[in-house]
Amino acid sequence: MEPAKEEESSVQDEAVDKSNFKNCNHIAFYRRQKLLLPGNSLYQALLDSVTLCNDSVKLQIINEKNKVPLLVEIYAIDGNIFRLKINEVSPLKSRYEVPDVLIKEPTTQRLSIAQKEAGILVLTCANEDCKLHITANPFQIELESQDETVLSVNTNGLLYFEHLQLTPQNSKTTAQKKEDASIDSSQENQEDLGLWQEEFGSFLDIKANGPSSVGLDFSLHGCEHVYGIPEHAETLLLKNTSDRDAYRLFNLDVYGHKIHDKMGIYGSVPFLLAHKPNRTSGIFWLNSSETLVEINTKAVMEHVPSRSPPDITKQRVVPQTDVRWMSESGIIDVFLLMGPTPFDIFKQYAQLTGTQALPPLFSLGYHQCRWNYEDEQDVKTVDTGFDEHDIPYDVIWLDIEHTDGKRYFTWDKKKFQHPKRMQELLKRKKRKLVVIIDPHIKVDPLYALYSEAKKKGYFVKNRKGQDFEGICWPGSSSYLDFTNPEVREWYADQFAFKSYKGSTDVLFVWNDMNEPSVFKGAELTMQRDAVHHDNWEHREVHNLYGFYQQMATAEGLIKRSGGQKRPFVLTRSFFAGSQKYGAVWTGDNVAEWSYLKISIPMLLTISIAGISFCGADVGGFIGDPEPELLVRWYQAGAYQPFFRGHANIESKRREPWLFGDENTQIIREAIRERYTLLPYLYSLFYRAHTTAEPVMRPLWVEFSKEQETFGVEDEYMLGNALLVHPVTEQEATTVNVLLPGSDEVWYDFRRFRRLDYPGTLKIPVTLESIPVFQRGGSVVPLKTTVGRSTEWMTDISYELRVALDSKDFAVGELYLDDGHSFQYLHKKQFLHRKFTFHKNVFSSSCADEIGQYHTTCVVERVLILGVQKQPTSVTVSLQGKRDGKDKEVVFTYDAKTSMLTLEKLLLNVGADWEIHIK
Repeated sequence: MEPAKEEESSVQDEAVDKSNFKNCNHIAFYRRQKLLLPGNSLYQALLDSVTLCNDSVKLQIINEKNKVPLLVEIYAIDGNIFRLKINEVSPLKSRYEVPDVLIKEPTTQRLSIAQKEAGILVLTCANEDCKLHITANPFQIELESQDETVLSVNTNGLLYFEHLQLTPQNSKTTAQKKEDASIDSSQENQEDLGLWQEEFGSFLDIKANGPSSVGLDFSLHGCEHVYGIPEHAETLLLKNTSDRDAYRLFNLDVYGHKIHDKMGIYGSVPFLLAHKPNRTSGIFWLNSSETLVEINTKAVMEHVPSRSPPDITKQRVVPQTDVRWMSESGIIDVFLLMGPTPFDIFKQYAQLTGTQALPPLFSLGYHQCRWNYEDEQDVKTVDTGFDEHDIPYDVIWLDIEHTDGKRYFTWDKKKFQHPKRMQELLKRKKRKLVVIIDPHIKVDPLYALYSEAKKKGYFVKNRKGQDFEGICWPGSSSYLDFTNPEVREWYADQFAFKSYKGSTDVLFVWNDMNEPSVFKGAELTMQRDAVHHDNWEHREVHNLYGFYQQMATAEGLIKRSGGQKRPFVLTRSFFAGSQKYGAVWTGDNVAEWSYLKISIPMLLTISIAGISFCGADVGGFIGDPEPELLVRWYQAGAYQPFFRGHANIESKRREPWLFGDENTQIIREAIRERYTLLPYLYSLFYRAHTTAEPVMRPLWVEFSKEQETFGVEDEYMLGNALLVHPVTEQEATTVNVLLPGSDEVWYDFRRFRRLDYPGTLKIPVTLESIPVFQRGGSVVPLKTTVGRSTEWMTDISYELRVALDSKDFAVGELYLDDGHSFQYLHKKQFLHRKFTFHKNVFSSSCADEIGQYHTTCVVERVLILGVQKQPTSVTVSLQGKRDGKDKEVVFTYDAKTSMLTLEKLLLNVGADWEIHIK
């Protein structure tokens, strides 16, 4: 790596002092909203204004102090969802409403008025189970399901809405300005309210539209466990926030971010889940400006009607969690998801924002990355190293140094003279290349991409109407305005083979620095008063910037293939709905044990917020992991959705074979285990794609009534069949594993030992592996051996691992298609098989008749765990076979582990068959 040229930026520009970032005290809209204290709301509903429309109920509410009316719209959406929108009745100009995140305008049900009297309005929808109670004064809404109050709105009177105003004349006094914002300035202690401008360090943010903040509080009844709102380096269970310590949703480039910190990092999904044993509910706050979330769990007294003398009511203490959302701008647009199960919540959220894109199969293999592989020879050497050490891998990655002076869509003329030839070599070995393409564009009139974008007016502007310029890796840079559909279309066209010289169909893309990152900018990001398409300020769209770049990139890769092939795009910055476009990772982590440990709750939180395809840099991006930490990280990563080793430019080389023979052997085993697991993982991704089930999930999702699981974050379920407990402590010799469910049966995934006594067990561990358990009642499809990459494994036979439950039953599935195209969607070319073990018969049947896909691949081996006694005979019968004769099956029985092994089966994976055990 050459020293950074003078005009370019180096890693030191990114490794910044944490004082460059705001805390809650620095955020003016937060300080203003905090002046509104809990109590009776200033708003009251005007019940005379209620109108019943086909799709909604509309009414006005009015602020008693400033007399500004707001329009409230309430929608009942198919699938047990309610939507609440609050906007000004007649704003000075339009307020920003988030486009493109919802996959379509939701289908609504008609609401009807069940009661309207004495300041109460009761609405019901076609689903009679749900009722909305609206109280006029003070304005409140309660959502009831089956006569139980699930959630209430504005309970603490914290509805807050700054209406747009005319720019004040300079002659106005501070007192007048404060009055305009309808804030009681007596409590203000002359603190700067940042109404029309706001300072942070040496930066000045000029607010063309003045104060426009919105906020609302919700109470979740009976709930003390809340989750979601990624991305934070925090626990799975959201914590109570103290004053000035809210969870912040504001996408920022925080190099080596702190752990157990509520500051915003790379991505934001404003979706919160609340769970109690009999119900899961959700709040999706659709707002892309900076958002702060406060959480307070407390005990409240609840009245219980008594059947004894009618005038006596009993009281009981129940938990309640209050959640307060505060956003810098926009409108209030919130979706209340009523569940009632965790899986209902995932479906409801996906119904709004879309499901996880089905990844190409290669992208579920192992990815080898560093900043940077030096040149073509380095790429070739590393690629060969995997073969020489018999370690499978699918993708090698190139960071920013592969370009011509950080000009994206180009190649360094010395180091990467023959990029096509390099890709052809990878292609012959059935492997792929990923290159980095960031959103900042080097200011250079001789750089074709820059000069064309400038001529077309495609860059974000500053408030004076010139192209916004900031410093990033290339030095002075302009930033493409991805919020503009025309820019996205143009950008997608840059991926065409004729435009992107030296690219081939095995090249895929990594979008980094897309928060967007601006070195030397306020909080290392773009000025909030920068101006986007349609004259919207950056403050309105900030959290959408990376979402839009990934959208345009994915579209470009699909277009490049004539609509035939699935894209692979990894993004660092994300928002609600990013799951539709690819994968995300947790950003610039550190090679320390604590970062391995926190990666588990971080990935679980991202997963339950709709983005299944997520991972953390194996080994830690910053610094040099000791061998034990690296080994433990590979073992964890092998059982997580996105599996990539990555390292910083200043880290020592750490290809898997550089840590001595013993460690190489253990890492090889971890990666090979990942490859045998691919049929199961790919089937899980199909479920995520079709039914929105997270691939990696917290224990409470599967065991929703078991309270001891609600806070567990050091282990997780991979699908519904495997429980994984990574080892995250140095020199650990034992780990405490919780095997939940009093009537569950668990099996050691590698040794097949049955564990009949669930609860917390002390499990001995060695460096060789981490504890993985298969749940009784499941069938896990595996490959019998591995190849050099996923594509070498197409014809490798299957093993089905059947784990019986306490009733000697098991069920599982396998999804199969060509692994790279959209034919599964457009031509229904796929196989979806169901495997069932019941009454000593193990059968394979079709799970989806629509799918048709020809494969010669066979099931070679079946392992059945939990078979109590040795069978006398095992036979197999093929459905529709003319001679109708059953064939004897070769089997062995291990009485010690109660495992029955069936070998040499050679049953076509697409055929119907039955195995009878007598």
